[in-house]
Amino acid sequence: MSELFNLDLLYFLFPLVIASMVPLAVVALGALYSERSGVINIALEGIMVMGGFTGVMTIRYLEQSTSMPLQWIAFIGLFIGAFSGMIFSFFHAYASIHMKANQIISATALNLFAPALAVFVARTLYLTRRIVISGNYRITAVPVLSEISFIGPMFFTRAYLSTYIGVVLFIVLTIILYKTRLGLRIRSCGENPHAADALGVNIYKIRYVGVLVSGALAGMGGVVFVLSFATRFDGTVIGFGFLALAVLIFGQWHPGKIILAALFFAAVRVVSSTYSSIPYLRDAALPAEIYRMLPYIATLIALAIVSKSSRAPRAAGEPYDAGKR
Repeated sequence: MSELFNLDLLYFLFPLVIASMVPLAVVALGALYSERSGVINIALEGIMVMGGFTGVMTIRYLEQSTSMPLQWIAFIGLFIGAFSGMIFSFFHAYASIHMKANQIISATALNLFAPALAVFVARTLYLTRRIVISGNYRITAVPVLSEISFIGPMFFTRAYLSTYIGVVLFIVLTIILYKTRLGLRIRSCGENPHAADALGVNIYKIRYVGVLVSGALAGMGGVVFVLSFATRFDGTVIGFGFLALAVLIFGQWHPGKIILAALFFAAVRVVSSTYSSIPYLRDAALPAEIYRMLPYIATLIALAIVSKSSRAPRAAGEPYDAGKR
């Protein structure tokens, strides 16, 4: 009886962990593309806000004006969020690559500007900072696959279309980064841009690609956050963009380790928000504030552990100067 109960608890928690892990992993992969190309992008939080804002506006409009299936609406919202995130990240790319501005300051400016703009536009259009979506975008059960013993209830029930899209994108973009000529050029621009330039690689073009890819993934991540957790947009993604940066650093700038780091942080976050549903934690009768602090405490501990051995791309954060050797 105890084993059955534990299995039921696993079936309850695991889909929540996966739903939290995917946006963290996808946004962290976007940051990886940017930093591997040589540009530090800490504007992920602001880009997620802009992506979530435009994506949710699109979803709300389609809900009210069409009879389109909900999963198609979600797909279009994800696309619009990715596109707006890419456009928003262009400003950081231009300032960092062409203007040779300080990349931390440029990204911080976008983080401050994004929520202010989103809230202002939302209040102008809807007379409130909240944009509420009415559809339930959770897939109760994927036909056939949800019936597979053990695996089905964990991966193919109470899931979201965005989760599967995120997994496919993560696999494809990892292959591109490590198995294609473009990926080799991106990585070379973040390690030794002068050597890459000597071989005919356009450093500026490649760095633009890296930053725009990171913007598209972060914008999509903002929509995924709203669809999976909030069901409304109110000008924030509660620190998911900064947590994705922690995932990138804890994952040592490598996709495989990023997955493990995202799984760890997602599990901690789920435990902190659902502790009252976990018998062992509920019975411990600890103050709720302790569980709410868990993700932040875990982040500090994890980064303290890996800080000495972490190795970022050597040229990350350095504006490229063709005359400097």
